[in-house]
Amino acid sequence: MGEWTPETIEALFDWDVHELGELADSFNRSNGNIVTFVVNRHINYTNICVSRCPLCAFYRDGGDSDAYFMCADEVLERVAEAIKIGATELHIVGALNPEMDIEYFEDIFVQIKSKFPDVIIKALTATEIHFLSQVGRMSVEEVLSRLQDAGLQAMPGGGAEILDDDIRAVICPKKLKADEWLRIMAIAHSRGIKSNATMLFGHIEKPKHRAIHLYKLWQLQEKTGGFVSFIPLLFYPENTELAAAGLVKEKTNPVDILKTIAVSRIVLRNFRSIRAYWVALGEKLAQVALNYGANDLDGTIIEERVTHAAGAKTPLMLHTDKIMDIMKGVNKVPAERDTFYNILRMYQ
Repeated sequence: MGEWTPETIEALFDWDVHELGELADSFNRSNGNIVTFVVNRHINYTNICVSRCPLCAFYRDGGDSDAYFMCADEVLERVAEAIKIGATELHIVGALNPEMDIEYFEDIFVQIKSKFPDVIIKALTATEIHFLSQVGRMSVEEVLSRLQDAGLQAMPGGGAEILDDDIRAVICPKKLKADEWLRIMAIAHSRGIKSNATMLFGHIEKPKHRAIHLYKLWQLQEKTGGFVSFIPLLFYPENTELAAAGLVKEKTNPVDILKTIAVSRIVLRNFRSIRAYWVALGEKLAQVALNYGANDLDGTIIEERVTHAAGAKTPLMLHTDKIMDIMKGVNKVPAERDTFYNILRMYQ
């Protein structure tokens, strides 16, 4: 299992789910059976978006009654609240709002770092970076350089969806192409900006598209080593145009979810972690996923809006005690980490 191809990865999806789980979990057991989490806060600074992706229930047009765009003070208020509960990471993402520019983020990042120098700013997906480069008529390198100077330290993995342009033409036709997403991540990694990667699954894609996606991530990681965590994101069809058009009727089933998480762990051995994103999976399935290859439970999160807009009924946050209960319930060793997977404290 050293050198992957899309075909060898696709073949894994034909395995029995429990066989996949046993193999995937064996890798985690060999690393001390540790499962990590971070104390973090999500800040979704705007929902106004020109991309208007059929996969998304979060976006609004500028004139909509529930459209919003946070000013710097509103963002800083949420940051201060997060620091009070011990957050070490800020996860700042939004939408493609034509009103925003690079100066908006430079101002916010500089203020955050001047007031809270130790908190890690993980912000802006490759899609948002691409948009800022277009709006500001500057290169991706210049955008990243300026944001790094202002305080950006890491990037989330959103916007990857499925790294196949035929699928993207249906689910996110106005978003950047697959190769451009990968190119921006490669540039970020070359600048020392670590990132995560995601895959949105359970809509119109087939196992072969998931395999292509995982192969492209594995390949780029072999070159750059800049990815930290992989997050398989379960697609929620509620309130989306894909559902309205009859292309996706319901979420995919738990067996398919666990298979996808296990295959991700088996293939992406060059990633530090595979995440069970409890916001989308729910607490019970996220717990089961910890025995099927996932070795991270994300974090406290606080006020995630994107998945909830599409129908997620999970809480807006989890306290650290609850996170540890989930981990210990399947005999894992809980550990709090920072954004870069440095272990801050172990819990026995």
